[in-house]
Amino acid sequence: MRGALPMLMLMLALAGGAAQAAITVRDDAGNSVTLTRPAQRVISTAPHITELLFAAGGGERVVGAMSYSDYPEAAKRIPVIGSDARIDMERLLALRPDLLVVWQTGNTGPQLAQLKSLGIPVFYSEPKKLDDVATSLTRLGQLLGTDATAQAAARDYRQKIGKLSAAYAQRAPVKVFYQIWEKPLFTLNGEHIVSDALRACGGRNVFAGLKVTAPSVSTEAVLQENPEAIIGGEQHDGQSGVNIWKPYKGLLAVQRDNLFMLDSELLVRATPRIADGLAVLCEKLETARRHRP
Repeated sequence: MRGALPMLMLMLALAGGAAQAAITVRDDAGNSVTLTRPAQRVISTAPHITELLFAAGGGERVVGAMSYSDYPEAAKRIPVIGSDARIDMERLLALRPDLLVVWQTGNTGPQLAQLKSLGIPVFYSEPKKLDDVATSLTRLGQLLGTDATAQAAARDYRQKIGKLSAAYAQRAPVKVFYQIWEKPLFTLNGEHIVSDALRACGGRNVFAGLKVTAPSVSTEAVLQENPEAIIGGEQHDGQSGVNIWKPYKGLLAVQRDNLFMLDSELLVRATPRIADGLAVLCEKLETARRHRP
């Protein structure tokens, strides 16, 4: 009996240690995600997720990714398991993942339902504010067991964002039309992280109030809003992108030479690189302020 008591205590201690080893975080859909040990084989279903996983210190754990997962360079060597249109479930299962990190908006409803039915832990990623990038890093770091790397990346990112926001957020507001595509015209509403980036630079998204995250808008609607600045992604032929507005001489952005281009990936992808995109965006809006009479 005397020998049984220490053994029982040891078993209880081991059981308690195993329970403490479980990792639980809350994802962007509000769900609790629990792993019994740090994830070793992760599937990413969006380029921004792949980049976040690398930044959080888990790049070597990513065994499968979606098409266009091209940053950092090492991401290009990860096996592709599908696209926005279709995920190859057989290939995904063959990779034996122990964690799926999925994009709630970018992946279709049927895709998400199919992934959830696999019985593999699912973390939903949907950063909508600038600080959500930092919290994404720390939560993914917990799931990966790479907390130190993730925390350091989050601190560095927050310092960059904080410095820019302190410098620009309270400056004279600039009305902005953010153009993500020109034929047809597409923009982003106030729920997208780009709108938060605009706010950090003292900008105001003229279509923030639309309900759809990436709505199509008409030329007439843009003309009616008469933005002071138009910002779009870089074009390849010199005639597209924001240059489509040059014939509209009555448009304030055209009158003041405020048609700006920047690398859209630096703002649209919710990753630490958004700090670099924010620096460029703030400079563009400051240029628009200097162009005022």
